[in-house]
Amino acid sequence: MDALIIGAGVIGLATAWRAAGRGLAVTVVDPAPASGASYAGAGMITPISELSYGEEPLMHLGIASRDRYAGFVAELEQLTGMTTDYRADGLLQVAFDADDLALIDDLRRFQESVGVRAEALTGRECRRLEPMLAPSVRGGLLAPDDGAIDPRRLCAALLDAVERSGGTIVRTRVTEIIMERDAAAGVRLAGGEELRAGQVVLAAGSWTGDLKGLPPRTLPEIRPVKGQILRLRTRAPFLTRSTRGMVRGSPIYLVPRSDGEVVIGATQEELGFDTTVTAGGLWELLRDARELVPGVTELEFAEVIAGLRPGSPDNAPVLGPLGPPGLHIASGHFRGGVLLAPITGDIMAELLATGRVPAAAMPFTPERFGRAGDR
Repeated sequence: MDALIIGAGVIGLATAWRAAGRGLAVTVVDPAPASGASYAGAGMITPISELSYGEEPLMHLGIASRDRYAGFVAELEQLTGMTTDYRADGLLQVAFDADDLALIDDLRRFQESVGVRAEALTGRECRRLEPMLAPSVRGGLLAPDDGAIDPRRLCAALLDAVERSGGTIVRTRVTEIIMERDAAAGVRLAGGEELRAGQVVLAAGSWTGDLKGLPPRTLPEIRPVKGQILRLRTRAPFLTRSTRGMVRGSPIYLVPRSDGEVVIGATQEELGFDTTVTAGGLWELLRDARELVPGVTELEFAEVIAGLRPGSPDNAPVLGPLGPPGLHIASGHFRGGVLLAPITGDIMAELLATGRVPAAAMPFTPERFGRAGDR
């Protein structure tokens, strides 16, 4: 085969689909496809709401990916006949009190300085858009170009699209990278079998570094960052668009689905590979959600889950060659895996098909952490 991709989350599947579309023979290996961070995530397509000073390159990558989403989803849904619940109806960011509003005002000024479109709103204007918001909401911002998607439906469609495009899904665990003559040559599976390929992509999220056979200091550290998520359900209209809030300095978001589900998240905890759902984590989510949208406590409980986001040393994605010929990485997307799936798929497919790193990926190659031999 031409390319072997380790990991069937949204990043690995988008890469496989786009690479298969370039005519490459592709195999994806994962013991439980679409069951990790992609399964737990809320699916916000919001490149500017979490923007921080110094992250302008990441913002531009996110905007470029967001702007590809409509075409990406249209092509995917036409191929598979499946729906993804993609919406491009904007993101409303709101402030609970005056201090929170000052933080949002700082974000607005920063957005304006880098040319990002966002509309400042009063508390009354926020409630006109979302009547369920609390009377105490002081104001906010509307990012009209942002949106959301259901990651579970998206990954299900991508799995189908990979196979329809000629790719293969192998549902088992990779235990080792096979290196021959200092180049990647394939992988060894949990049962001892070998799969051979001209190129190997590490796209296993938080588990990207959990493989034998890699030359020392090849990988930058990819760490797990735990996030607890709560899912509720309603039969009556509740929210019309994704709503992100600041409540006494703490971030909270609520993402409505077309089927009546409302996703509330997410905590951010550096606890290794722990995926325990805790009473404290859920209490914090419900407490802050209730401050912004009091009616949330009347909704039906559906699910709680904890996922592990893959964080790189600078919390930006790591995309491109790792040093040894034929060995590549597409990981470290942190909170932006769903947002960055379309552009990551295109970047990695271009690299696999031509050997060239596209210009959009240059700020995010592994080389920014030093050469492989120095890590």
